[in-house]
This record gives sequence, structure tokens and C-alpha cells, in this order.
Amino acid sequence: MATVIPLEALSKRKETSALENLTALVAEDIAAVNQLIVQRMESRVEMIPRLAGHIIASGGKRLRPLLTLASTRLCGYQGQRHRKLAASVEFIHTATLLHDDVVDESELRRGNASANALFGNEASVLVGDFLFSRAFELMVEDGSIDVLRILAHASAVISEGEVHQLLTSNDSGTSEQAYLEVVRDKTAELFAAACRIGAVVAGRTSSEEEALRTFGLNLGIAFQIVDDVLDYSAKQERLGKTVGTDLREGKVTLPVILAIHRGNEAERAFWKRALDDSNPREGDFTYAQNLLLRHGALRDSIGRARHYGAIARDALGVFPESPIKDALLDVVNFTIEREY
Repeated sequence: MATVIPLEALSKRKETSALENLTALVAEDIAAVNQLIVQRMESRVEMIPRLAGHIIASGGKRLRPLLTLASTRLCGYQGQRHRKLAASVEFIHTATLLHDDVVDESELRRGNASANALFGNEASVLVGDFLFSRAFELMVEDGSIDVLRILAHASAVISEGEVHQLLTSNDSGTSEQAYLEVVRDKTAELFAAACRIGAVVAGRTSSEEEALRTFGLNLGIAFQIVDDVLDYSAKQERLGKTVGTDLREGKVTLPVILAIHRGNEAERAFWKRALDDSNPREGDFTYAQNLLLRHGALRDSIGRARHYGAIARDALGVFPESPIKDALLDVVNFTIEREY
């Protein structure tokens, strides 16, 4: 791996502008997608739109549907099929968030009360199932077997990733390879599918479809690694969610794996106890942060994210220069250079 360059955090304004620029380029499309989301959340059971609306309106950036819209436009598509598919991608993502929070017993989501904290675990699981069903309705309406195959496969892989993460939780012996497998399945697979279907809808070549899959997959890996770094390093008000949740939930992420490998016997004993303790001791999180800094685990995790970001950027080389391409490249930079 290349020499790691220390992270130079961009300003909040620059971070925001990358997504704002991409959103502006597909403004008409994303407005239509948002309208579709609201329409398809409707149900004769009053709790469903209330609960679904709570999480969908809780501050997400709509990154995955934005990637579908932008990838389709990058491929020169001028129709409207991608709008339903972008809504489908967002429903899949939202359903996984609902299920995630139940499994993790999370009380907060993006700084607000989680749906399961407000409505209960049972309702959250069932509304997650409802959103998965809505996602598949939208896919069927599109009528493309290829699109259905890609998004159905992604949904199955995400579920596998969830189970795999459950099996590695609290296990301080988790390897970096096992961590990356979880990240690819749980997070990056939907990024990859969201981008790949853009080429399918536009009827582009298999090489361009593969390029967009590679772009999305590696962007997703970089995104999750940085998220895992931020959980130990970001200021809570900047991140928009509670920091330190990974340690409390026993999640073994890349920064922790690096610190465990580089630490002494006493430090490894601390990680084993802290990750397996359902009632962390006061000062555990601060001590964990100190260990991560001492062993360069945060810095080197960002280095790994930059590696995957470079692969994502290179994948777009097959496409001609355009404002959409520039915006997608800027999103890679935004993903990695978030403040920590």
C-alpha cells in the first residue's frame, strides 16, 4: 500500500458543496424521487407513513439515490426510468437502517431518536419489511430483469453482511479481511448496485457497467471506513450522531483492529474487555481514543480509505469529461475528507 498521507480535513462548507453540486446537477430528478418516496410511503395503516417518514426525514443526504441519478446521466440517459429505481434504492437503504437500529438497540439515528426508540422494535422491523416490499414493487414496475437481478442480489448480500457483522461483534480477534468482507456486503454492495444500474438503464456496454460497479463498490468501502473513524474522532455536533456507539455496541472496526494488532498485551486485554462489556466503564471511550491515536490507527484507516477512493476515481476514467463526472469525483473527495 502507498505511503499514508496525513488527513487534511476540509471545511464544512467544502464538504457540503460537493453534495450540493451533485444535487443541483440532478435537481429535477431528485425532486421527483422525493415525491415518489412520499407517495410510496402511503398506507391505510397510519403508523407506516409516520414511522417511515420519521427515519426518511431524519437528515440523510440521499447519497445512494443521487448516485443512481448521476450514474444514469453520466451514461447519457434522457428518460425517467432512473427515478423509480433511485427511490427503490433509497427504500432498500432505509429498510436496512430500521433493521440495523433494532439489532444494535440504538436509541439515536443521526442525532435524533431512532424509530425503534419511538415506535418500538416490532413496528420498526415490520415497517422495514414494508419498505423492502415497496422497493421491489418499484423494480417490477421498471420491467428490467437485469435491474431486478442486480438490486435483488444487493438486498440479499446486505442481509448476509448484517449476519456476518453480528457474528464478529464483540470479537477482538476479528481480522481486517473479515471486517472488509462485512463492509463490502453491508455497505458497499448497495453503492455498487446503485451506480451499476445507471449503465443498465442507459443501455451502455458491459465495460461501462463494470466501471460504475467498481466506482460504487470502492466508494462504499471508503465511505464506511471513514464512518468508522469518525465514530472515534469526530465531534458529535459535526457528525450529527452520537460518537462512541461502535465501542458500546461491541463493533470491531478497522481502527480498532489496527490498534489491537499494534498494542501490547495490556492494551489487547482492554479491547477484549471493552468490546465485550455491555456496561462500559467510565473513561473507556477516552482511553480507546488515546490508544487509536498512539498507534496511528485513525490516520492509517484514513489511508486505507484513500486507497479505495483512488480506485473509485480511476474507474470513472472510461467516461468522457463532464460536469456530472466532475461532481462524482468531488463526492469521492467529500467522502474521504470529512473532518475527524
